[in-house]
Amino acid sequence: MPQLNPNPWFFIMITTWLTYSFIIQPKLLTFVTANPPSSKTPTTPNTTPWTWPWT
Repeated sequence: MPQLNPNPWFFIMITTWLTYSFIIQPKLLTFVTANPPSSKTPTTPNTTPWTWPWT
């Protein structure tokens, strides 16, 4: 069964993983996030409880 032979696929998997880890990932991590975290304190909305008609 050729699916069980890891000879060509293992090399491709390792090469892809190393390319992603050492080349692509550092380039992606240098981008600035679109929504940086702010230093404002979160405010809770003022809500009123719902009055159910059957209670």
